[in-house]
Amino acid sequence: MKLNEIKDNEGSTHSRKRLGRGIGSGSGKTAGRGVKGQKARSGVAINGFEGGQMPIYRRLPKRGFNNIFASEFVVVSLGRIQTAIDAKKLDASKTVDAAALKAAGVIRREKDGVRVLADGELKAKVSLEVAGASKSAIEKIEKAGGAIKLLAAAAE
Repeated sequence: MKLNEIKDNEGSTHSRKRLGRGIGSGSGKTAGRGVKGQKARSGVAINGFEGGQMPIYRRLPKRGFNNIFASEFVVVSLGRIQTAIDAKKLDASKTVDAAALKAAGVIRREKDGVRVLADGELKAKVSLEVAGASKSAIEKIEKAGGAIKLLAAAAE
């Protein structure tokens, strides 16, 4: 096999439909748009339009609000931390913080901090430094012989 002989499998690609290219093409003249009317013209954007009837997004009442100051934490379970320790991605002897979790690939981004939840089992003795943790997670960490320090940002 040579580089100039490489090609895709048969039927793996489709050529695009060439619209409005004569009556013999099968999609000439109106190009598959039917006849006349708003949808046959260009520049139509009628999403949510209900033919003059009051649209549903205006019939339903508005509720609540979006708090732009709310903290958004990354949630990590104890089981996920234990898996990372077992895979030798996290060092249990050192302090585990958000940067260490990111380096180990446990979390993708730090956001406003890490919050630990009690899902799964924790066997390793590990000291954590995180923004928040559930009561049951703190109990499990201390039961395993570890320690947890909650950062000041979460306390406020």
